[in-house]
Amino acid sequence: MSSPVFAAERAIRIGRQALEVEARALAELAPRLGDAFVDAIQAVLACRGRVAVMGMGKSGHVGRKIAATLASTGTPALFVHPAEAAHGDLGMVTGGDVVLALSNSGESDELNAILPVLKRLGVPVIAMTGRAESSLAAHADVVLDSAVAEEACPLQLAPTASTTAQMALGDALAVALLDARGFKAEDFARSHPGGALGRKLLTHVRDLMRSGEALPRVASDTAFTDLMREMSAKGLGMAVVVDAQDRVQGIFTDGDLRRLVEQGRDLRALTAAEVAHPRPRTVGAEALAVDAADLMEAARITVVLVVDPERHLVGAISINDLMRAKVI
Repeated sequence: MSSPVFAAERAIRIGRQALEVEARALAELAPRLGDAFVDAIQAVLACRGRVAVMGMGKSGHVGRKIAATLASTGTPALFVHPAEAAHGDLGMVTGGDVVLALSNSGESDELNAILPVLKRLGVPVIAMTGRAESSLAAHADVVLDSAVAEEACPLQLAPTASTTAQMALGDALAVALLDARGFKAEDFARSHPGGALGRKLLTHVRDLMRSGEALPRVASDTAFTDLMREMSAKGLGMAVVVDAQDRVQGIFTDGDLRRLVEQGRDLRALTAAEVAHPRPRTVGAEALAVDAADLMEAARITVVLVVDPERHLVGAISINDLMRAKVI
C-alpha cells in the first residue's frame, strides 16, 4: 500500500465530515425513540437480576461501556462475551436477568447461537440493531432501532456512526432508568467512593474534625497569655472560649490577634471573654464536609467549629483538613 502525501486541509475536511455524519445519525435517532424504548425501560425495571449486555467486535466494546454506565447509575449490569457464553459463560445469565444484545447487522453468529438458549431460560431479550428484519430482531422481545443512514468511514466499512448511535442509545437507556429509579447524586457517589464526587458526597464533618485534647479551648476568665499558650500548643490558629458546660461562648483567632496589635491594646490586661468573637461560625458533625468548605469560603474563614444542637463544643474542622482529604 503506497503512502499518499499528507495534506492538512484534507485531513481537517475528512474529520469534519466524520463528525457531521455522526451528528446527523444522532439527530435522526432521537425522533425514533418511542414505544419500544418504553418497553425496554419497563423490562429492565421489572428485572429481578441484572442486565447482561452482549455484543461482538466493535458492538462488544460499546456493550462493555453501556454495562459500566448502567452499573454506575443504579442498574446492576455486566458484560458477557457471546463467544465465551457459548463455551460456559452463559452460566452468568440467570432466569431473573435481562439480556441487552447489540449487533448493527443483527446477524452475529455468536449472538444468534445462544438466543435459543436464552429463550428456554425465559430471559427477555432487548435487541439494539440497525436492521429490524434481522435474525436478532426476530428473536428479541424488544427491538431498539439504532440504524444509521451511513457510516462516517469514507469506505463505508469501519463501524463509526453505527457504534456512536449504539453508545448514545445506551446512554439514553441509562439516564432514563436513572430517572425512573429516583437515583440521586448521593447514590452515584456510593458507586464512586474513590472519585472526587465520592469524597464530596460521602465525607462528613465527623470524619475529618479535630476533637478531644486536639481542640484549643479556654474558659471565659482565662488570661490573655494563657489563651495564647493554648492557641500555640494546638496549632489551629484559634482558641474556643467555652463555659463550664463546654458550650461555645466565642472564638479568638490569629486574625483577631493582629487586629488587637494594630489597635495598640494592652494585651496582658485582657481576658479570653474580652477578646473573643461572640458569634463564631458553626456546623454539625453530620453535615457534609463540602458544606463546611462552602461555609468557610462564604465567610472567608479557615476554621469552623463543630457543635451539637445545644452548642456544646464537639470539634473543629480547618481548611487544611479539607485539603488533606481532597474535599477541596
